[in-house]
Amino acid sequence: MKKSVCLYFQVHQPTRLRLYRFFDIGKDSHYYDDYTDRTILHRIAQRCYLPMNQLLLDLIKQYGKDFKVSFSITGSALEQFDRYEPEVVRSFKELADTGQVEFLAETYYHSLASLANECEFRHQVEKHVKAIEDHFGVTPKVFRNTELIYSDTIGRQVYDLGFKTMLTEGARHILGWKSPHFVYTNPLEPGLRLLLRDYRMSDDIAFRFSDRGWEDWPVTAEKFLSWLKSADGDIVNLFMDYETFGEHQKESSGIFDFMRYLPGAVLADGGFEFTTPTLATRRHKPVAEIEVPDPISWADEERDVTAWLGNELQQDAFNKLYEQSEKLALLNNAVLWEDFGHLQESDHLYYMSTKFFSDGEVHSYFNPYNTPYEAFINYMNALSDFIIRIDDAVATFGQEPAPKEKKPSKKKK
Repeated sequence: MKKSVCLYFQVHQPTRLRLYRFFDIGKDSHYYDDYTDRTILHRIAQRCYLPMNQLLLDLIKQYGKDFKVSFSITGSALEQFDRYEPEVVRSFKELADTGQVEFLAETYYHSLASLANECEFRHQVEKHVKAIEDHFGVTPKVFRNTELIYSDTIGRQVYDLGFKTMLTEGARHILGWKSPHFVYTNPLEPGLRLLLRDYRMSDDIAFRFSDRGWEDWPVTAEKFLSWLKSADGDIVNLFMDYETFGEHQKESSGIFDFMRYLPGAVLADGGFEFTTPTLATRRHKPVAEIEVPDPISWADEERDVTAWLGNELQQDAFNKLYEQSEKLALLNNAVLWEDFGHLQESDHLYYMSTKFFSDGEVHSYFNPYNTPYEAFINYMNALSDFIIRIDDAVATFGQEPAPKEKKPSKKKK
């Protein structure tokens, strides 16, 4: 049996907050930096989304059913595509129409809801599934949680939502002696199949590709094929941010040429096939359960959730936000619910990280703030205004509107 290669790309753009001052609280409830969102999205669309989508489309036309890839695209990214770069949606639709691309489900707002509120988690997953159906005409069958966050309990929730396959990180501290190159199952729900990311080979592309100080630079298709051939097991899962191509790794690094030639080198070897998560779990049987009592992710050296909840600033913001869930449940206010969703985006908490030493360079690359404390203050100002709006709405909930005073009729003289 041929060994499988599963290429999966994550597409996300956060809804960035504008500079929201203390004196804006109670006066201005527009929290978002629309100009920055539009500017950044246009840049990444030109550098990454449009050229890379065209490259993948050309590869599918060249290799037909032998080449397959998978995506998940957050609802926050889809909203920005619709608003600022509709051509990006059309290019993803072209890929969807080939039948060689699988679209995965995740939380609509790229949130940490799976760690906070099961009802909100379910709501966002269902909303995201509908968005993918509306945009691309396909129904996701596989789940990928925000930042590959996973635990046994989260896996059971995902299974209860109807998914039979889930992606997560092949973290060393949960694998032990096991290899990430097999299909595993959730110990609480054996029907849930798990595909584990090979973080070394994935990060060779996503983070180290253009590093001239790296001993394995430069990476060619032939060299990468030799690494694939040395891997044990049934499947090699290469999961990474889509913005790797052209944005994180510039075109001048040769990243597009690498992807242009990699499928041909892999297929010519004869020992590999490209697959999607759904096809992979049909073809390869699980070899064992894998226990993950505490949440893991694909972030940082620790592969846990400390990138978002590792300090008191992050925990305070996280707790205050989700404390609003019960009050919001009383209200049928679409505007408040939409703001609640965008304020849940995990990026806001990521910007508050104080992990200066272990992964400081990575955090600084993705952070628009000078310090995590600036990120915290800005976010908490916006959240304070949001809480005031919720409390005002709850205070008037169910009240009959005051009757209008009748104007005295003028007597005819």
